Amino acid sequence: MALENARRIVVKIGSALLAREAGENLDRKWLDALADDVAVCRSRGQETIIVSSGAIAVGRRRLKLPTRALKLEEKQAAAACGQIGLAHAYQETLARHNVPVAQVLLTLGDTEERRRYLNARETIETLLRVGAIPVINENDTVATAEIRFGDNDRLAARVAQMVSADLLILLSDIDGLYSADPGIDTKAQFIPEVRKITPKIEAMAGKTTATDSSGGMVTKLIAAKIANAAGCHMVIADGRPTNPLAKISEGKRCTWFLAGGSPRAARKNWIAGYLMPSGSISVDLGASHALAVGKSLLPAGVVNVTGEFDRGDAVSVLDPDGLEIGRGLSAYSSTDARLVAGYKSREIERILGYRGREEMIHRDDLVILSK
Repeated sequence: MALENARRIVVKIGSALLAREAGENLDRKWLDALADDVAVCRSRGQETIIVSSGAIAVGRRRLKLPTRALKLEEKQAAAACGQIGLAHAYQETLARHNVPVAQVLLTLGDTEERRRYLNARETIETLLRVGAIPVINENDTVATAEIRFGDNDRLAARVAQMVSADLLILLSDIDGLYSADPGIDTKAQFIPEVRKITPKIEAMAGKTTATDSSGGMVTKLIAAKIANAAGCHMVIADGRPTNPLAKISEGKRCTWFLAGGSPRAARKNWIAGYLMPSGSISVDLGASHALAVGKSLLPAGVVNVTGEFDRGDAVSVLDPDGLEIGRGLSAYSSTDARLVAGYKSREIERILGYRGREEMIHRDDLVILSK
């Protein structure tokens, strides 16, 4: 795997990389160099998403909050202040390349509750489609302890999973995984590649400590598990030098965690094997043939809808003989699906009063079962 081969990349940036100085300002020289790297990725046709820490660090300095550990409400106030400066900095630096920026704030619940997950995913997908760079952070201003990720490593992995990214890059203050903590053990060996996260690999990260809630090698391995399970490769690289993405492309030392399959295959396996259908959609012969050659299911090919389900729920797809030929995620609730069944996609807005997706089930959300 090489960075240049990825179609969709998620880049996670730690707060220590952005706010290294004692003052309140971000390290603009470093950020400008990163933006230059992102522009190069875009010139290759690669879609890029940034998951950025730094709001609390910037905000606490601007609000002149004490250097002691902050209370939850102080962290939230710092995030509210710092998020403005952080978003503005990304907007300014990427504007040099005529690239629009959009801010997306997520909580743990946004990646776990089905409806919110779909809304977040579709928003990010739309931003990428229109050429914007989504800059994502945890919504620290409203998230409390029980609904927080606590670190952006895991948030980045969930985002990579959500958008079916090919590659997750964790820019850190260390150049990869070692057999032991290199700051303690001078004989620690660098691990350039991991194909499976075994107990032996997990032991290399050391024991969980209080600092792991906000980063550390333990959370990075958790992120690798999430990403790899979704068919997404992950790399841990030293983000301190300027142009860190270019240095990965040039072969600078970093650790690659290689996924066994592709994001598309992982998603299809999840739909086929792990989701229980909430209802069924019966299709006509023409739609059945179209699905068999990789097409999406359009409302015009639907003849019947049974069961009760919400948008994003799994449903069985039945052929004219009532045999299950596929499983997929419905773009419509059962109520709306019944209303538009048999109609052309261009008539959806007239029938429902809003413009929904053209497909009843998009081919990316559909698995055709082998007979």
